[in-house]
Amino acid sequence: MIYTVECSFADAGSEAEWNDFYSLDKLPALISVSGFHTSQRLKALHGGCPVYLALHTIDGLDVLTGEEYRRKGGGNFARWQQHITDWHRNLYDGLDRAPAVGSDEVLAVSAIGPQSLIGLGLTPSAMQAVELEKFPAQRWLARIDRARLSAIDRLPDDIHVYEAMTAQLTKSDVSAPAPARQDRDA
Repeated sequence: MIYTVECSFADAGSEAEWNDFYSLDKLPALISVSGFHTSQRLKALHGGCPVYLALHTIDGLDVLTGEEYRRKGGGNFARWQQHITDWHRNLYDGLDRAPAVGSDEVLAVSAIGPQSLIGLGLTPSAMQAVELEKFPAQRWLARIDRARLSAIDRLPDDIHVYEAMTAQLTKSDVSAPAPARQDRDA
């Protein structure tokens, strides 16, 4: 299943530090949790959607309700919580693994339907929300080569485009799993 976490951040003064924490501490801690298989952070190229998107491949909802998740990766944003806005979590079925978005690619996402992505000559993958907020109820994803994206005059309004902030982490990328750094201000 695909676990998505979306949000924006409202404090420019601490955003870089928060991004470092999330990318360098939180993602490796999450991938060390049993039942997590991939983790990657992305950032929107345009407005109209939450700025940040994290995509994780997990076994199911029980992973997110377990003690190991709470201990290693869940909910350790106390220092930045007041600045996190437009926060949404969903669990989607339909894909066995989240797409790995490379530095030469972007991820196009639609919650309206696959037609706009197909109209760009892409083959979208469909996901259906099954747990947590369950909104949007469906999403369609497609990777696009950056060079091809820059050749598109105007994207349809229902497509949001994200670039990778991190490489997609897998279990083999984390040699010695460690818990996430504790928030000293909590």
